Amino acid sequence: MNYKSALPLLLKPNMKIALLSISVLLLASCTHSQNSISATHPTEMPSLTEFKLSSPAFKQGDTIPALYTCDSTNISPALHWTKASGRLASYALFMDDPDAPMGTWVHWVVYNIPPDDSSLAQNFPKDSILANGTRQGVTSFRSVGYGGPCPPDRMHRYFFKLYALDTTFNLACNSTGERRLLAAIKGHILAEAELMGKYNRRQ
Repeated sequence: MNYKSALPLLLKPNMKIALLSISVLLLASCTHSQNSISATHPTEMPSLTEFKLSSPAFKQGDTIPALYTCDSTNISPALHWTKASGRLASYALFMDDPDAPMGTWVHWVVYNIPPDDSSLAQNFPKDSILANGTRQGVTSFRSVGYGGPCPPDRMHRYFFKLYALDTTFNLACNSTGERRLLAAIKGHILAEAELMGKYNRRQ
């Protein structure tokens, strides 16, 4: 047998080794790519533990002070939140009462809150459009701005829900309620946080 006829036989083991090496490299490349996607996902979608909503007026699950209800001045409590990350363009806030006799009662609708903001002041103005671009929608009281707890029968729960969004909205304030805005923000939510307080007029 001359070297020319023996060459294919000599190359076969080397070819197997080369093919095996290429397969290992491709598998490693795919695994690295998947790990990279998993690693970047949390920064794009902040978790609820990273994005928190709070108030100096009451803690989670506590009674909302009468100052912020229809039994007193009916002004809004101050709210604070940790800033969200990612493609943040605005925040939206809703306050509602799921225990109302006629179904969920909407107490507050705020949207287009600037991304650099991290709070709403106590006694927030009841204007449709504020100087910084923040807008407020119509509540179940058929008015714009905050309407405090005023339960007619028993202890009710009041949920403040804050959404970090990747867009802003050009909607008519006088026709923007919670349901319409919730439909609009679907698909644009980066993170959400919630604060719940209780109130009962018959204490």
